[in-house]
Amino acid sequence: MPRYSDELEAVVACEQALRRRIAERIAEESGALVHGDLSSGHLAAADAAIEVWRNEGEEMQDLAAFRPIGPLQELLAEHRAILERIDDMRDRRLS
Repeated sequence: MPRYSDELEAVVACEQALRRRIAERIAEESGALVHGDLSSGHLAAADAAIEVWRNEGEEMQDLAAFRPIGPLQELLAEHRAILERIDDMRDRRLS
């Protein structure tokens, strides 16, 4: 019998994995070697970068379309899209 899987749980797991990739990227860009566990400082830096990216105005992101973005910004944009998907899924469940 197939096991029930909740799409929201899968998307949240993806979001958490992407959060970790953002923390790893920040650690890498700061010159830190990451072997296994990330420090709480790297995770906090990822959370701060995610928050800034999420709260950034649409006009700032529109301006970014005219210049190349780096690997960290690509991860942050992907993370923002996943958060929007999670919000949409939760809204649909509440309606």
